[in-house]
Amino acid sequence: MREISAGIIAYRTTAEGPRFLILYHGHNYWNFPKGKIESEEKSFQTAVREVREETGLTRNDLRFNENFKTSENFTFWRNKEKIYKTIVFYLAETAQQRIKLPEQTDAQGEKHEGYGWFTYKEALKVLTKEDSQRVLKQAYNFLRNIELRKQGAIRPRRPQQGVRAARIGGGVRKEDGEQPVREASPKQDAQTPRPRAEGSQQRGGDQRRPLQRQPLQQPRFPQRRDQGRPQQGGGYRSQSEGQPIERKQNGA
Repeated sequence: MREISAGIIAYRTTAEGPRFLILYHGHNYWNFPKGKIESEEKSFQTAVREVREETGLTRNDLRFNENFKTSENFTFWRNKEKIYKTIVFYLAETAQQRIKLPEQTDAQGEKHEGYGWFTYKEALKVLTKEDSQRVLKQAYNFLRNIELRKQGAIRPRRPQQGVRAARIGGGVRKEDGEQPVREASPKQDAQTPRPRAEGSQQRGGDQRRPLQRQPLQQPRFPQRRDQGRPQQGGGYRSQSEGQPIERKQNGA
């Protein structure tokens, strides 16, 4: 069987930090004000109704932290039946210190014998269940982070609305109306100058000196023992006679 309840972690802001409201049920059992969800009732409506019935605090006495919502999940046995229990908790601040406990038992047969406003460390001691201690830690850390943001110790996240994070040419446009910030590419960041010919000048001055071409060398043919170096006309000078030898034409 599954049961769902809802309650409120109420606190007051003091010089010592937040003080949390915890009700005493008797038999050394302390817990936050809570109750079962009735038919066609939302968890938030149940939490407000139960706090009003058990403490006298009305909706106008509470200022809720809309970004906080947590829950307890545990199991127990009732009349040989296993119960899967879920308790949804909201967080709310109040300026009311005096609490009005009901004189009679509620619809669930419970009657609170007392209450107390406890600091975080004190509340950890009176709460005996680990699930209750866990939700208390979550509420305390939530409030502590809010206080640190007010003091500037933690920078809040910038809102994402109206912020464009599209890449444009290697840069990022931060907000509408701003120009994109372009990152310099390696080619733009460090350009390697081209080598210039000796004697050349910058653009707008004298023209560059044309490159001097080297003359083509004559082909070298293998020499025979009895021949010297090649001569013009296609012959060779004999080393022994010193006269050119004409090359025979094809078909001669």
